[in-house]
Amino acid sequence: MRAEFLRLAYDSGAVVMIEMAFCIPLLVIVGFAGIELANLTMSHTRVSQIGLSAADNASRIAFGSNLSLPRVREIDINEVFTGVEEQARGMNFRANGRVILSSLERNADGGQWIHWQRCYGDLDIDSAYGPQGTGATGTGFAGMGETGREVTAAAGTAVMFVEITYDYQPMVGATWFGTPRIRSTAAFNIREGRDLSQLYNPAPAAAVSSCD
Repeated sequence: MRAEFLRLAYDSGAVVMIEMAFCIPLLVIVGFAGIELANLTMSHTRVSQIGLSAADNASRIAFGSNLSLPRVREIDINEVFTGVEEQARGMNFRANGRVILSSLERNADGGQWIHWQRCYGDLDIDSAYGPQGTGATGTGFAGMGETGREVTAAAGTAVMFVEITYDYQPMVGATWFGTPRIRSTAAFNIREGRDLSQLYNPAPAAAVSSCD
């Protein structure tokens, strides 16, 4: 009996299987965490790129003829948001995100003014810089963007300012990183002169992408 116990004590058979049995669960956890981290990083990149594209596309709107300044129509804005929907495919962005597009202009007093504002997405969140009409009079509104480094519009032109927010949807589960809220901003000056007096909605009228 003693000899048999000694033989078992020095028997190294199946050691690798035992080690793998201990290691595999840890490797699986690390693997899933790596997948989730990669997806979170990709989501940050996609949100940033969607915001940049939306601001760029809004800055290029130019409907009209050579006889008058181009007008911005509600349908043009809706087409910008259609581009957002296409870029965000697979993210369930409409239910979990919001794009706020603002036209930053100068008011009659020389101050900054959010002339109009349109939104896409069901996430219940407001602009960090105020609703449509903010800064309509006076010079108290500094502009949009980081405090001390605000984006401002020059006289006779406009800046298309986009705020984009997305509640991250995990691939594996919220165990590692939860569901962080991803935010990004982008701004483009309009590419050519346009009619800044109002947003147009000629017949047949398009749906208004209100922020209410």
